Amino acid sequence: MRPFVASLALSVIACLPPALQAQQNDGPIGPVKISDSLYMLPGTGSGNIGLSIGQDGPLLIDDQFAPLTDKIQATVAKLSEHPIRFVVNTHWHGDHTGGNENLAKRGAVIVAHDNVRVRLAKGQFLKAFNRHVDPAPRKALPVVTFADGLTLHWNDDTLEVMHVGPAHTDGDSVIFFKKANVLHTGDLFFNGFYPFVDSSSGGDFNGMIAAGKKMLERIDDKTVVIPGHGPLSNKAELGAFVTMLEDVRAKVKNLMDAGKKREEVIAAKPTATHDERWGGGFLKPDVWVGIVYDTMAKGE
Repeated sequence: MRPFVASLALSVIACLPPALQAQQNDGPIGPVKISDSLYMLPGTGSGNIGLSIGQDGPLLIDDQFAPLTDKIQATVAKLSEHPIRFVVNTHWHGDHTGGNENLAKRGAVIVAHDNVRVRLAKGQFLKAFNRHVDPAPRKALPVVTFADGLTLHWNDDTLEVMHVGPAHTDGDSVIFFKKANVLHTGDLFFNGFYPFVDSSSGGDFNGMIAAGKKMLERIDDKTVVIPGHGPLSNKAELGAFVTMLEDVRAKVKNLMDAGKKREEVIAAKPTATHDERWGGGFLKPDVWVGIVYDTMAKGE
């Protein structure tokens, strides 16, 4: 199924044509219940959505690809009689922001970090995949932006929206529901496979690790974790992810300090002890090590 793997890889960085984007979810988007007011709408080749419902109306964290908006809205309508009021983007990639324009036209307010608006407005070049992303339409741009974070009081909960510094991109935010004890990580956590670090969008591998540690400090063993991709999770699995990143960083750094070039670092298989657990995703180990090398070399 190599064509599917290739298309999935591109979907995660928001570069698929609309027809192929729609194929990533070719059936109904079934909600995963976390509590009476919180759900995860899983993505298949697109980002996981967080959904808050209640008397104030639905709030989404991310909104997948544009062709999926009607399916998303149909799922939300089964859970709430109110229209979608807010969308909080965790970062700019199209599998998390592709529905912005559609939902904004239907009345939703789009919220994100300052850099998300900047990157959507300008368009981007994703060096790792040699792909251009066109500027987003005006309606797709966040209308509420922030530098460090903001607080939303919504559906009888307090949502802490926090920018964590350059990591997956330079506009990553995590959202913590204080009452529900639920964390949405965006793409700072890929549950079950190696993560993409978008250095052309200001992403930084060291920042991924730092962000992971910040999230672990904020949550406890009872916290439900919604990852950017992969199944619903918890603190222990997030901790294992961060530990893996730290181990790979140490091994790659040792090889780089020994004077090894990019091809030599990849050939040394620094992820070998982790591949069984984390290597089955869209980024195969050798490809991922190359991305790790590139972002670490860029930071030197």
